[in-house]
Order: sequence, then C-alpha cells, then structure tokens
Amino acid sequence: MDAVQKSLINLHLTVMLLGGTALFSKLIPLSALDITFGRSLPACLFLFAYVKLSGESLKLNNNKDYFIATGLGLIMAVHWVTYFAAMQYSSVSVGIIALFTFPVVTVLLEPFFEKIRLVWQDIVSALVVLVGIFMIVPDVSIENDITLGVIIGVFSAFLYAIRNLLHRQYFCHYSGSKAMAYQIAVICPCLILFVSDDFFSVDQAFNMHTALLLLLLGTVFTALPHALVATSLKHLRAKTFSLVACMQPFYGVVFAIFMLNESPTWQTLVGGVLVISAAVYETINTHRQHRKDKQCSS
Repeated sequence: MDAVQKSLINLHLTVMLLGGTALFSKLIPLSALDITFGRSLPACLFLFAYVKLSGESLKLNNNKDYFIATGLGLIMAVHWVTYFAAMQYSSVSVGIIALFTFPVVTVLLEPFFEKIRLVWQDIVSALVVLVGIFMIVPDVSIENDITLGVIIGVFSAFLYAIRNLLHRQYFCHYSGSKAMAYQIAVICPCLILFVSDDFFSVDQAFNMHTALLLLLLGTVFTALPHALVATSLKHLRAKTFSLVACMQPFYGVVFAIFMLNESPTWQTLVGGVLVISAAVYETINTHRQHRKDKQCSS
C-alpha cells in the first residue's frame, strides 16, 4: 500500500470520526453548551501536545495573530454550540444535513470577502439547497422542534462559512492543527461563564460515563481527526479532501440509523441528497475556478 492509498484511508477515517461527533449530541445527557465546553478541554490539550511533538513552535508570529485567533475561536464556540443544539432539537440526520449547507453559504458570502463574482450556477445551487431544506422542514413554525433544529443548523452553517472565509484570509499560514488548537483554547474560557450547574455536579447528569464520553469526543472524535487532516494533505490534493469531506453527512446519518435507531423520513433523505449534491458541485466548481485563476496569474 503506497502513501497515497494510506492517506486516502486516513482521510475517510477522519471524515467518519467527524461525522460521528453528531452522535454525542444524543449520547451525552448535557446541554449543547455543556457538551461543547467538555469537548474543548481534552481537544485543546491533545492538539497543543500534537503541535509540540511535531516540532512546531507553539507561539504565533505576532500579536495581531493572537487577536485573530481569539475572534475565530469565538465564532467556533457559537458554531459548535449551535451544531449540537440543532441535533438536540431535531435529529442527527436533520441537523447534520442542515449544517452542510455551508459550502453553498460560503460561495454566496465570498464576494463580500474576496474579489469574486457570483455566477448563475451559484444561484442555482442556492435554490437547490433551499428546496432541500424546505423538504426537511415539516412545518413552517419555530414551535416545531425539527423546524427549529433546521434553522439553528443553517445558522451554524453560516457561522462555519464565516469562520472558514476569515481563516483562509487571515490565518491560513498556520498548520491546521495549530490553528485549531488556538481556536479551541479560546472556546474553553469564553464558555466557562455559561456552563450549567449540571456539568460540575456529580449526579445523574454528569457522572463517570458522561466524563468518558466527553473525553472520547474531545480526543478521538475531535483532536485526532484534525491531526489526521495534516497527515492526509501531505499526499492528497485539497480537492480530494474537500470531496471526501462531503461524505460526512452520509456517515453521520448511517451512524444515527444504526447506533441511535433513527428513522429519517424519505423527505429528509431526498432533501439531504439535494443539499449534499449542491455541496459537491460547489466544491468541484470552486477548485476548478481556483485552478483557472492560477493559470491566468502565471
């Protein structure tokens, strides 16, 4: 087995682990905010240890980058909280599909960050996503938990798109592991003021089982995949990574069906296919456009 094949296997393992994070919204008997805080503690320690063992400096280049890392971390904190909240209100299947509107949201927001013009294909992709989301929503009312979950999931996707665009513009000169380590380090202190009493009380809400689940979420399902990404990208193109990453909702839905006994409706599955199809198209189109830009500038 050559290096490329090993990297591809690592990449699929990474995406499976990231898809598996959705399960913890149902497995851990805590609020979305408490889960996010509990996830960030071990993830932060693991990633900083990984950066140190990799021989990379733990320091950032200048004071401005610490300010940028703080801003990105704050956005990530709200993104993670809304990510788990979306699935707690609705289901893993609905929440993770709503989240994966972010590739199309990113394309729609790019003109505000970079000198990129929208084309008619982007508008079509956005309309396809809207149809997909409409199929998932059972009732146009926030009193319906599934509808509320979809709204929160799309808001989480919006935050993730904003974070990715800002990261690409101001923070991409750091490795993925180091960048995530600093952003997660911001999540810990900013959420501790809002953590509920359940998190610190040793009772039915928070016991050894819950603590082990949070440790598993923070290390194996959060820090490890972000470390594997850096390894995978050494031998794979960014386009390959992006396309495989689009399989995350598939893995998440499959895990939810077999491990949580969820039964997604046919509307949810069809809506999910539309959303993911748009995500895959925008991924391919974005890389094609970047390649053209490089050719024009060379």
